[in-house]
Amino acid sequence: MTVSPPAVSSGYRRAFILVTSLFFMWGLAYGLLDVLNKHFQEALGIGRARSALLQTAYFGAYFLMARPAALLMQRRGYKFGILLGLCLYASGAMLCVPATLMSSFDFFLGAMFILASGLACLETAANPYISLLGEASGAERRLNFSQSFNGLGAFLGPRIGGAFFFSTLAPRSNSLAVEVTYAVVALVVLVIAYLVHRTALPEIHESPIPHAGAGGVRLWGQRHFVGAVVAQFFYVAAQVGVGAFFINYVTEQQRGTSSSNASYLLSMGMLAFLVGRFSGTALMGRIAPRRLLTAYAIVNAVLCALVVAGWGGISVAALIATFFFMSIMFPTIFALGVADLGTQSKIAASFLIMSIVGGAIAPYLMGLIADAHGTALAYLIPCVCFAVVAWYGGSGAERGPIQAG
Repeated sequence: MTVSPPAVSSGYRRAFILVTSLFFMWGLAYGLLDVLNKHFQEALGIGRARSALLQTAYFGAYFLMARPAALLMQRRGYKFGILLGLCLYASGAMLCVPATLMSSFDFFLGAMFILASGLACLETAANPYISLLGEASGAERRLNFSQSFNGLGAFLGPRIGGAFFFSTLAPRSNSLAVEVTYAVVALVVLVIAYLVHRTALPEIHESPIPHAGAGGVRLWGQRHFVGAVVAQFFYVAAQVGVGAFFINYVTEQQRGTSSSNASYLLSMGMLAFLVGRFSGTALMGRIAPRRLLTAYAIVNAVLCALVVAGWGGISVAALIATFFFMSIMFPTIFALGVADLGTQSKIAASFLIMSIVGGAIAPYLMGLIADAHGTALAYLIPCVCFAVVAWYGGSGAERGPIQAG
């Protein structure tokens, strides 16, 4: 099965390539996050619930920043939103350096919040922008293709973190690795910001909503959009929860496995995620996105049940496999949710990005369960979340107004 980039008009091709590179950069940031969770447990001696505050700060920023970012972009355009996001991303990454030098977990949480505020701006801009760069019929496939590079970044993050953040040398060398990693990330982001500033990105002007009438269509009256907000909340809760305690789970289920080796297994999960993105993009040429979303969500609910069972290597393999089936969920839910919303696409996108706050809540709840009853039982939460995603693919994504009563 071959995967080719979805059709994009020649006038939009350069913009498509540049904006797609942004997906890689926020994938890298997310890939590093799950490794940092375990790193701080070991370096600072904190519990799993407290270390999960990294995810709370990271995804809480999405909830708080997405709406202001959308309002700014309505006035200033997509390019402004992208540049603002890149500047915040670079600032947060640079602040990670003194936070690590001071061994201050609270300072690092603040830096991560600023970094993720930038990512919220980028995602609020880039996801709908890619969806609109071409024919509406190819939006889901186009967004899945761009999101594949998010998967590449998420794959490399644990590889980098596993190689440097869990060194057997002195603890100071581990901290230095964190400092250098985020300093380099900041510099790369600033280079991308310069390129975006120098590039004339076409501003996409959304069409009015079909059959809107004089008064327009009320956004929260659209069934497929409201369902997407709910599904995205639970999907991101599941995705972040699965990754946040992956290293803990592996080291508990396979005695003698180091955190460094477990982080490499996490990168294998991210590789499965990457392969799933590209293969899912190809499959959508033959299978309706909604059907594929439903099937993948059902499979993941079953796999999470195996993880909860705690059957050693079998359960670890099931946990790795969940990444493959998660791969298409975010972009597919997003594209289905903003379909046919016309001039309300930016605002709709901001609410879908705000729903990422599920990733701020689930890891903390899982951490509480894991501290009290073990990590395996905590995976009941992602199991339930995937069932909600299956509902959306099956019936929640149907278009049309919400019927009262």
